Amino acid sequence: MPKRILQGVVVSDKNDKTVVVNVERRFIDPVLKKTVRRSKRYHAHDETNTVKEGETVRIRECPPISKSKRWEVIRDEA
Repeated sequence: MPKRILQGVVVSDKNDKTVVVNVERRFIDPVLKKTVRRSKRYHAHDETNTVKEGETVRIRECPPISKSKRWEVIRDEA
């Protein structure tokens, strides 16, 4: 089964080897027929502490690393 990949903005990098990523999704409400924005914050593992607050990053599902961390920051080798 492929792992889910999400994209969002880093809202906190204060914890060691952890960043908090705010992921926003948009969908059309089935009753009101208007676009609705919903956001959720994910704790993601950042092994080298290189990601800083305000950056846009991609995160991927992974096995549990701690109580709250089930995502990891993807390194884009370009």
